[in-house]
Amino acid sequence: MIYGANGYTGELVAEEAVARGIRPVLAGRRREALAPLADRLGCELRVFDLSSPQELARNLGGVRALLLCAGPFSRTSRPALDACLAAGVHYLDITGEISVFEACHGRGDEAARAGCVVIPGVGFDVVPSDCLAASLARALPGATELTLAWYGAGSASKGTAKTMLEGIPKGGAIRKNGVITPVPLAWKTADIPFHDKTRRAVTIPWGDVSTAFHSTGIPNIEVYMAQPPSMIRAMKLVRPFRGLLGLDPVQRVLARRIDRRVQGPDAEVRASARSELWGRVRDGAGGEVEGTLTTPEGYRLTVLSSLASVTRLLAGGVAPGAHTPSSAFGADFITTIEGCTLRVPVRRAA
Repeated sequence: MIYGANGYTGELVAEEAVARGIRPVLAGRRREALAPLADRLGCELRVFDLSSPQELARNLGGVRALLLCAGPFSRTSRPALDACLAAGVHYLDITGEISVFEACHGRGDEAARAGCVVIPGVGFDVVPSDCLAASLARALPGATELTLAWYGAGSASKGTAKTMLEGIPKGGAIRKNGVITPVPLAWKTADIPFHDKTRRAVTIPWGDVSTAFHSTGIPNIEVYMAQPPSMIRAMKLVRPFRGLLGLDPVQRVLARRIDRRVQGPDAEVRASARSELWGRVRDGAGGEVEGTLTTPEGYRLTVLSSLASVTRLLAGGVAPGAHTPSSAFGADFITTIEGCTLRVPVRRAA
């Protein structure tokens, strides 16, 4: 089942699934938005919201796995996961929110008892960066520091933009000595040597602050995103107004503006653009390994990686409990996805 199939990403996933001969159940809370898609793709339609655990569990009848594509996941993940655990259904989502990752991984024992596999973040955040982190950790056992960075062309979808808006008042985050630690927005900048070129980047509270620790055990993690200097300056200027931006009336006004103005990348951009990732691990003895990863555009990668994750999961072999993509499918999982090139050399001597 794809819940949120009428959203920007959910619709792309549904279309790709049908093109591959898969007929997912399409679900969401608005029949008028879902029915035309279900008719066009020839898929079963189920209409329900996430407010009633009983209704949720009933609508999961006959479903083996739920792929949650409806955000913000800070609101949708918990009731969806509650229902999956009650019904014995595997749970996957495409979140990038640190709080959701931590909540899901905190329920690993509960999921194991229910016989369910829980894998949050099977999209662009965090499949490529998680597999890059796991590959680097494999190349340098005992690493104590992990730095990741990414660059992507194209615009955000409405859902992604709203999630980013919701996250601004929370500021930035890193992992320090094993603990997720708040830092200011745009806390640090760095020049990152991506595979194609060096770009200026700024720290962001990306999902790997949570997930890379679960995948690698590395206690110190920072994540950067390449941005133009003007955007970095704007992020710093927002710092004093984080409290104001967190007020409900302000959030509603800005969300309506997103609804009017944000569309997400078109088909041409999704087909042609590329995303670049870079990572580095270091250990206490001076050892260091760097690696890079090139993938399709972020939303295209999300379509490919989420479907690959569902397919691999339903084929069996993943132990019940909470997983990251790399702990479920291996550090090389990203190399099985079309258009991805991972480059992690052998360890460089200290």
